[in-house]
Formats: sequence, structure tokens, C-alpha cells
Amino acid sequence: MARYPTCCIIGAGASGFTTAKRLKDAGVPFDVYDMSDDIGGNWYFGNPNGLSACYESLHIDTSKWRLAFEDLPVPDDWPDFPHHSQILDYFRSYVDRFGLRPHITFNTAVTKAVRKDGGGWEVTLSTGETRAYDVLIVANGHHWDPRYPDYPGTFNGAAFHAHDYRSPFAPVDLRGKNVVVVGMGNSAMDIASELSQRPIARNLWVAARRGVWVLPKYMNGKVADKASMPHWMPRRLGLRLAAKRIRKIVGNMEDYGLPKPDHEPLTAHPSVSGEFLTRVGCGDVKVKPNIAELMGDKVRFEDGSVEAVDAIIYATGYKISFPFFEDEALKPDAAHRFPLFKRMMKPGVPDLFFMGLAQPLPTLVNFAEQQAKLVAACLTGRYAPPSEAEMKAIIAKDEALHMGHFYESARHTIQVDFGIYVHDLMKEIGRGERRANREHSATTRNGCACRTTR
Repeated sequence: MARYPTCCIIGAGASGFTTAKRLKDAGVPFDVYDMSDDIGGNWYFGNPNGLSACYESLHIDTSKWRLAFEDLPVPDDWPDFPHHSQILDYFRSYVDRFGLRPHITFNTAVTKAVRKDGGGWEVTLSTGETRAYDVLIVANGHHWDPRYPDYPGTFNGAAFHAHDYRSPFAPVDLRGKNVVVVGMGNSAMDIASELSQRPIARNLWVAARRGVWVLPKYMNGKVADKASMPHWMPRRLGLRLAAKRIRKIVGNMEDYGLPKPDHEPLTAHPSVSGEFLTRVGCGDVKVKPNIAELMGDKVRFEDGSVEAVDAIIYATGYKISFPFFEDEALKPDAAHRFPLFKRMMKPGVPDLFFMGLAQPLPTLVNFAEQQAKLVAACLTGRYAPPSEAEMKAIIAKDEALHMGHFYESARHTIQVDFGIYVHDLMKEIGRGERRANREHSATTRNGCACRTTR
């Protein structure tokens, strides 16, 4: 009878529990550890671990059709874009439906993970206990460690990251205040749209380094993310056609009073909002260039204008962080780059998988559910990965495909197109199965710890 590798999964968010489900189906033994008292990760509003960026009014920007799990349809009565409470209920239903909760140890963090000589991991828990596992699966998310800009000067008012925003009244009461939101990503637009409505903020400015394309949630009466580029279409052609359609439907950003983008549509991570352009058109949201200097109770912007400001909200993204790793080789570089084979495997470290460590369009919710198919096949000996050299060549090719059309930014180091990625992933699983069959062995292949033991 086969003995499969023992696995430690860090995190019980969507990436962690969908991976757990796939391993359970395959008969692979695993334990899941989560810092919180429940599953859900970033979608657990008020998460006691303090790492959720979920705010009270949040609705997901991905339609219900694109975020649904393969094994559990979304409820029929859901709106097109569900509220965060509905997402969390859906997650809980998934975990309970497939009996995953007994495998999860809550209120327990992995504080250190050290790879042993020859493979395998020593995992230290917040309880002080150390446990040994054959394989480590990292699913701790990448929207929890806020990145802050560095401006000259000091600011005397309330200043916090969008990660800590909960409502117009928390963490500080912003009614009647002059507020600057820094950034023009999805969270920035949601928060700015909410706060700018009267009688909340007195004045609301959005400050940004560059103009962006604001995409609607609906196009021609249908949810916009239902339309996606076929995997067989040449990438450049698909992007050109999509950009043309966006320009036709949305128009020019400067016609709304926004700065003209210095890039084409879809050459940056999309900013999606069904309300922001209206708030700008109503004059509720005012637009400024980037902050040049903090001046106590004032802010000077790069156009030379100075405004009295009570609060600054930094919607400036996140760092990719793995606080349990001491080995710098297992962390992103200074430019926020972290090349991985199929965004999961680091060449030369065959007993380590990163799940959901990507910015897929249109959704991250069910992304690891697809990745876990390769992981389960690998751990049961049905899949053999390519050699380390082949991995590196494929990484370079994949990054050029998925990120080559984006402008240079720390925001664009883990981008993938969901449909194209999954189509290629299934092809890679097939290639790996053929490699495994050719080798006629379920032992270590090409230095890989994805094996079974007889």
C-alpha cells in the first residue's frame, strides 16, 4: 500500500482549504494551521488575527460566475457581485460540505519553517511545538502586509493603510473631514467612492502617480468579466481587440476629469468600479497628482497645490511576505519578484509549493483549486515535474506571456490570465503524467520529493 508524503498547509483561506480538499480526495495526509479562529482569511470581516483587509461595505469585484468552485455551485439567489458576508458563508459551506474542518488547527500560527538537509521540513508552531513534514504548502495570502509610500515631511492627522479601513467611522470617524486617498486601485476607488458621498467627507481627494483605466463591472448589460480571451487567440491580438472595446464603451478617462493614462488598457492591473467615475463626474471625488510633501496638517501635491488635510488613507498595495522563512532564497527579491514554476514551485526546492501566490484576472478565489490538481498529482506519483533547467526556461517564457505587456511596477510581478494559465496548467499536468509513466517509478524524480513510498 502506498504511503504518501505528509503535508503541512499554512493558512485556511480559500487557497489553503481548496488545496486541502484536493489532497483529501487523493488520500494525501495533511494538517492545516491558521492563526485565526475560523476559515476565510482575507474574506473574514473582523478577523481576530488582524490580517483581513475586508471593510464593511465590500462587495467582490469578480462576478459569481467566475469565482465559483468546481465542486460547489454558488447559491442561485446571489447577486452578480456578492457581499463579503456571502463569500465567507460560501467558504464555510465548502469546508463543512467536504469535511475539512477537523483537519484545521485554529488559533495556531506557523512561526518558523526550516528545510532539512536532504528534504523535508521542521515546522515550529506558535504553541512552541515543532513537527516534521515531508512537504510544505504555503497558502498564507499576499494581501495582508501593507506597503507604504515614503514622503518627505511629517503629517499630524490620522494616517493609515486601506488594509485597516473598516467603514467611514472606523478606525477613525471621517465625517466632515478632509481626506486624501492615495492610489487608484480597486480598494482606493471603493473607499473613495464611499467616503466622498455626502454627508461623509467634507472634501475627498484621490492622489495618484499616474492615470489609470477604470473599467466598469457591466458592459452592454452583462457582467464584464464573463467575456474573456480564448486561450487559443494570439495574446497581442486579444489585448488589442479588448482595448479597442474598452475605449469604445468607457471612453477617454480625461473626459471624466481624470488624468490621461500613460499606458494602454489592460497593460496594468485593471481598476474596476461601478461607481467611481460617477463620483468623479459629480465632483464628489477630486483628483490630485501624487503627494510631494507632508506639512503637518497640510499636504503639498506635485502640481504645487496645498490642501488642509485631516486624514490620509494609503491604498498603496501589499508586500509578499513569508515571516516563517529565515532563508532569504525563499523570499521575493527587493524588486518584489519571485519567479516560480507555474507560480507554485521554486526550482531546486521540490518539496515546497506556493498556492494562490498570483494576481490572476479575473479572480483569485478559485485559483488554487486549479493549482491543487498538479500538487495532488505530484504527491501521489502521477505527475513528474521537469528538470530544474527546464523549469527555469518555462518560468521565463510564462512571465513574458503573462506579464510582458504590463508596465514595470512592483504591482505587476505575479500577474496571470486565469483562463490561459489554467489551460496551460492542464497541459502541463498531462506532460508530467507522461514523464512519470516513462520513468516507471514512483520514487524521487528529477530531484523531486513528490513521491510515494511503498
